[in-house]
Amino acid sequence: MPKISVIIVNWNGKDFLDICLSSLRSQTCFDFETLLVDNGSEDGSVAFVRQHFPEVRVIALDRNLGFAAGNLAGYNEAQGELIVLLNNDTRADPAWIEQIALAAASFPEMGSFACKMLYFDEPSRIENCGFDLSAFGATVELGRDEPDGSEWAQPRRVFGACGGGAVYRRSMLREIGFLDPKFFLIYEDVDLAFRAQWRGFECLYLPKAIVYHRYRSTIGKGSVTQAFYSQRNIELLYFKNMPLGLLLRGLPQRCLYELGATIYFFRLGLGGTFFRAKVQALRLLPSMWNDRRRILKARAVSSAQLRGMMKSTALLGKWRKLLSLWKRPRASAVL
Repeated sequence: MPKISVIIVNWNGKDFLDICLSSLRSQTCFDFETLLVDNGSEDGSVAFVRQHFPEVRVIALDRNLGFAAGNLAGYNEAQGELIVLLNNDTRADPAWIEQIALAAASFPEMGSFACKMLYFDEPSRIENCGFDLSAFGATVELGRDEPDGSEWAQPRRVFGACGGGAVYRRSMLREIGFLDPKFFLIYEDVDLAFRAQWRGFECLYLPKAIVYHRYRSTIGKGSVTQAFYSQRNIELLYFKNMPLGLLLRGLPQRCLYELGATIYFFRLGLGGTFFRAKVQALRLLPSMWNDRRRILKARAVSSAQLRGMMKSTALLGKWRKLLSLWKRPRASAVL
């Protein structure tokens, strides 16, 4: 039985799969299995993988269930004690699996690990080294757009791992659950990290576990899809996981964020998408109530401890992004 299960969710990503799966063939450690979950692709992805990568176990779904439910389908079939998520538009460094295995053995107290994600076309620049969380519920993408230098050369504790290159212990997932299908895509990894932190499971960033990522190549940077799910799911994440005391304490920042986000998306011409996202979030909040009660009842750390993990500087960055629209009217990055 393999110790590590790598799950790749694919939706019409045939053009990415050769590089992604070939990089897994080139690993220095071979004690892992690869599962590709296909979300009803119509581009021949399933046939391509079965023909050219017979070692990959393909789970072919009949429709697009999203990133969260797609990974859940893979998780239900995976055999490893380490569950590794990898985006289909990536290339893994040859030592990627080896570094994950070494870290899991060296840090048995850690519930999850965040990989170093570098830009595919600019491999000296960081896309993501895990994330921290702000008091108003948005993520702080660590290392984003910085050079890959000494600052990011050492392991460090982070709030959570980006789902494009994340490692979870099965023992932790048995306690907290896996990705929530209600999120579909975006913020599902943050929700999982939030639940893990509440139960006392920490996340460690691994500077030598490297993947190269084509950022937003699947859903599109600044797309309607990205805007809708990011702005819907940030509300679901906040309501589902944040205790009342922290909700009230972070309310001023939250209101400023919502004001800035409203202006931002209307400025981008995505005001209707933004509005639909918030309406759907309101409709889904009642279905999150039982989840919220269960999470907060089972927490193993205090609200004060959680508050100490949150970053207070994220709001300034969001407003800078908003102000940049007046200099770059066609800006496409999403708050």
